Amino acid sequence: MPSSSESRYIRLEVISGKNLRVPSDRIPAGAYVSINVDSRRRWKLSICVLSSDEYVAWGNAVTISPHASPALSVEIRASYEAGRMLGSGEVIGKLQMSWDKLLDHGDEPFDLSFSPVFDVHPSLMLKAAVVDACDDQDSTLSDSLVTCKVARDTDVGHARFSKYVTRKRVSHLKRAVQHFRLVLDQCPVGHPDHAAALTNLAYARLGGCIQNHLQDIDATTSLFHEALALRPQGHPDHASSLYNLIRALNWCYSKESTTVHIHESAQLCCKLLPLCLEGTYLWSVSVDSAVCYMLNNLPIDASDEGIHLRRNILQLCPVGYLHRHRALHQLAQALEIRFKQCGSIDDIDETVQLHCEAVSLCPEGDSDCGSYPNNLALSLVLCFDHQGKPNDLDEAISLHEEALHLFPVGHESRGFSLGNLGGALLTHFHTHSNIDDITQAISLHREALTLHPPGHPHRDTTLNNLALALTMRYDKLHISKDLNEAIDWYRESLRLMRHDYPECHVMLYNLSAALCSHFTHTRGNEDVEEAIHLCQESLEALPSLHPDRYFSYGWLQRIYTSRYMVQHNPADLSLAVDNSRLASGHPTQGFPNHIQAALHWVTEAESHQHDSALETYQAATAFRGAQSLPVDAMSCAIRRDDLRRAVELMEHGRGQHWSLALRLRTPLEDLESTSLKLAATEYRRLARQWEAAVAEIRDLQGFSWFLLPPSYDDLQVAAHQGPVIILIASQYSCSTIIISTSGDPHHIPLPSVSLIELNNLKDRFTRAIRHASIMGPKVLRNDLIVLLRTVWDAIMLPIVNVLENVLKLKHRSRIWLCPTAAFTSIPLHAAHPFQTKADGSKEPCLEDLYICSYTPTLSALVRSRQMMKRRVTPSFATIGQGQLGVGKGKALLAVDSELELVHKLVPATANQNTWVHLACHGKQDPTQPYNSHFVMKDEHLTLLNIMDRDIPHAEFAFLSACHTAVGDEETPNEVIHLAAGLQFSGFKSVIGTLWEVNDAVAKHVVEVFHKYMFMDLKDGASIVMDCTRAAWALNRATHAVKMKVPLEQRMVFIHIGV
Repeated sequence: MPSSSESRYIRLEVISGKNLRVPSDRIPAGAYVSINVDSRRRWKLSICVLSSDEYVAWGNAVTISPHASPALSVEIRASYEAGRMLGSGEVIGKLQMSWDKLLDHGDEPFDLSFSPVFDVHPSLMLKAAVVDACDDQDSTLSDSLVTCKVARDTDVGHARFSKYVTRKRVSHLKRAVQHFRLVLDQCPVGHPDHAAALTNLAYARLGGCIQNHLQDIDATTSLFHEALALRPQGHPDHASSLYNLIRALNWCYSKESTTVHIHESAQLCCKLLPLCLEGTYLWSVSVDSAVCYMLNNLPIDASDEGIHLRRNILQLCPVGYLHRHRALHQLAQALEIRFKQCGSIDDIDETVQLHCEAVSLCPEGDSDCGSYPNNLALSLVLCFDHQGKPNDLDEAISLHEEALHLFPVGHESRGFSLGNLGGALLTHFHTHSNIDDITQAISLHREALTLHPPGHPHRDTTLNNLALALTMRYDKLHISKDLNEAIDWYRESLRLMRHDYPECHVMLYNLSAALCSHFTHTRGNEDVEEAIHLCQESLEALPSLHPDRYFSYGWLQRIYTSRYMVQHNPADLSLAVDNSRLASGHPTQGFPNHIQAALHWVTEAESHQHDSALETYQAATAFRGAQSLPVDAMSCAIRRDDLRRAVELMEHGRGQHWSLALRLRTPLEDLESTSLKLAATEYRRLARQWEAAVAEIRDLQGFSWFLLPPSYDDLQVAAHQGPVIILIASQYSCSTIIISTSGDPHHIPLPSVSLIELNNLKDRFTRAIRHASIMGPKVLRNDLIVLLRTVWDAIMLPIVNVLENVLKLKHRSRIWLCPTAAFTSIPLHAAHPFQTKADGSKEPCLEDLYICSYTPTLSALVRSRQMMKRRVTPSFATIGQGQLGVGKGKALLAVDSELELVHKLVPATANQNTWVHLACHGKQDPTQPYNSHFVMKDEHLTLLNIMDRDIPHAEFAFLSACHTAVGDEETPNEVIHLAAGLQFSGFKSVIGTLWEVNDAVAKHVVEVFHKYMFMDLKDGASIVMDCTRAAWALNRATHAVKMKVPLEQRMVFIHIGV
């Protein structure tokens, strides 16, 4: 020591500390360094938060006079309070040293190492230097620490507890608890240190509980709860209190497995982790330990609260976090369970998305990596079962194959993977009937069974899967051996089944189905009785809204039908119908299953001529996409002499694309054509809100009818200006219904026409039109003449007889044709006898007798008439596109002259474009009808573009373009074509075309049409352009151009609308 020490001072800088482990293994709020010169002079540096690697950067300096003592002591202490401290905290390390040793390092920083804690030496980096005395030498120092009984008891408690943790002696624990209890007694409720005292006592007790030296964990948890209540959000010790309570709750759960503890712990974790600053010790311990504990221990809970909690846990695992794929997987599991319970399509869609991300994030080499593609595949199969998209099933099979590759021979999960791939192949076989699928599935299930020998906990499931595959092969190949083996395996599976197995109902109705097949083969009554009992037992095992009740209802329907077919007891048929009704109306099923149940019900009701057939059709026509149901429903109603119901069913089931578009002004396919699954989810959410709002309106007095399908009385308004003739083409019968202005509808059977013959007639027309297009204009169209004569004799003549003789309809009156199914592709308006009377005169054709128009639906005609009441001053625009760009088709050389003719004939005052004449190429897309379009030089005008426009004052459109009034073959009842799109957007009267138009000859029809259309208008007079004259003008024009225009080019134009 220098002789001048009394006039000199030492400046001690504490730079940092590392390896600052706490002996009690408790997470501190921070750490500080205490410099002790003697009992009266003790300086405490600032408390700093530990980093995740147990490091603290202080950068504090103190100036100390060394003359009062030959040595000093340096302590590192942990503080358990970030704000006001209770006591001095827990000692991490303590070291005494002389001033000389402190100054041995000159001006260079040096490390000061302390005794090890958990085999690691804490250390400080210091720097010491001799400095001159200064007047404010103590300005950087804290006041000497004030000691009192509360502080001393707290410090003793910390010391005893750290000894207990390191030495595991119960006496130390008891002393620690005793001292902390004394402190709590001295810090009663209302004392500023009450929360700190509660926490210290609770933590010591928790340590004792963990080591089984104390038992009352509930009392300990209550202390932590009380402390947290005193440290609300915003308190500096709120985060540490959350962590302590989480640790206690987790210990409670590990001892008692009470879900309330783990759920509360998870909720607190979601509050804690956002408060932990990244890089701090609390953050590193909390994120890894708390989140991993949740992922390892939190049970899958499919309740709304449980799923909300899983979403919060996922938020705690951001992109890049090591265990995010596990959080994704567990949320997906919860959603999948809720889907199985409630059938919400949003849940299964989100499940697939979550599994997809989990597969992409699973680390390579993860011991469980095969389970992720496997789980994604299972959810895709569920998605396929609910929505029927083939791509989902194909992708699922590929993923199952990938998963099986990741579970080689000897892997404990290989048996499950084999079974899952086999199950997906069974589903593929069910939809594609490829016998290779079922053969491979049986092979996979047999291999899985060898991996699940007697005594294996999942042998029952494996037996069930093998039995199901054998049953399906029996249904295909009728090999009795397969069915007998399947029944034996089903019985053993049920014998082994655990009482709490959640899929027990599946095994029950699987055996039931096999016994039903056995009954059909052997006619043994004991088989069918047991089958019914098992199916009813499966229903009893399920809550009312469980999606799988649909399958139990379906099997009961099949069983009762099978018994009826053998025993002919009408009660069995009634029971079959009851279960069909329950299956088709089950609220949790998706469209494929709903429509499958409805179609099955329809088939059975028709084949047995059951009275429920009409009810069946009424339920089934509500499903968009059941193409033949509307006409079959009409046929059923007609056969039961309920003509009014027939009309209502036709209107309800037809044109559903237009009905939906009218509601939403955008088609569903617009969503389906994108990959924006969130948009589809949002649509479904809005649809549910819509349905709830509509139901609320219907509850209002006088509004029970709101947005319900129109009644016959509502639809009869369509015949206000002339009868509407509905032509029904069903597989069961073909006929006609005429709706007149008043009274009941009239039924006209067409006994000489069948659906097969109509489809044949349609194809013959297509070939005849194609052949006529290459013939010279003067050549007789013999093929067309034969076909039009057939249409007259078999279809239109019986209708004309009723119009003339029953309805007494005057000649030249207007009529509207409303064809369905195959009738939509036949030129009904051109029906012609092509015969000569005895006096040498020609027999009149349909267009000689009446002015023909078409309407896609009755509602469309009613709507157009209602909109006519809001007319504005008419106007006219002509649009032509003859010269097209490269690759857009041949040039239309006559377009310019056609438009010039129209300009000459249309009144000059028209200038607001409520009337339109369009001359260009038209293209009908047979696979995507909404992509049908008018060909323009710059950009096509598609049907979707047209539907996006709402033009309420539009009146008339003449479409001098090809294929503008012909729908697609897949959904003929939907009448999706360009002319109908214009009518939907607001045009009340439209001239369209059924096939290709020859622009060179079409202009003759256009010229005469416009002459008749405006023949009563004179220059200078008050101009009243009337779109309701269009049908008459077209009728006159096609008669007038007989000598100029060949037959197929006169027939091509039809009128739609008012």
